[in-house]
Amino acid sequence: MSDSMTPATPVMHGTYEISADPARIDAARVHHWLSTDAYWALGRPREKQDAAIAGSLNLGAYHRETGEMAAYARVVTDYATFAWLCDVYVDRPARGTGLGTALVTAVRDHLAPHGLGRIMLATADAHGVYEKVGFSPLRNPDKWMALGQQ
Repeated sequence: MSDSMTPATPVMHGTYEISADPARIDAARVHHWLSTDAYWALGRPREKQDAAIAGSLNLGAYHRETGEMAAYARVVTDYATFAWLCDVYVDRPARGTGLGTALVTAVRDHLAPHGLGRIMLATADAHGVYEKVGFSPLRNPDKWMALGQQ
């Protein structure tokens, strides 16, 4: 593991601890959440999800008493110029507690020391969560293009 990927000190949010420690990720739980309850990843195969986890920075939120994972976020980044925040998911019982905002804040803060020029994301329904952390709509969306699913 390179220095740029070393897990930072966990962040506390109420009864949850947010950590970038890859050893704590519950890959089976993440796959279940995303493949059955996330509109952007419905039906995603376990092998594809495991490969995505292996090639990314992953943050999880864990209940401080039980250690059970309650939220997840994945970041694809070069740690130099760019990052794409994706697969952000908060377990249904933990929603409404501010955990999603805390998780995205932890992602932003974890990446801040790297001086990235841009962190991107796409969302169909959580604009308010991301705006609280500083994200805003693209000023020039006509400059952006995509290859593949849209």
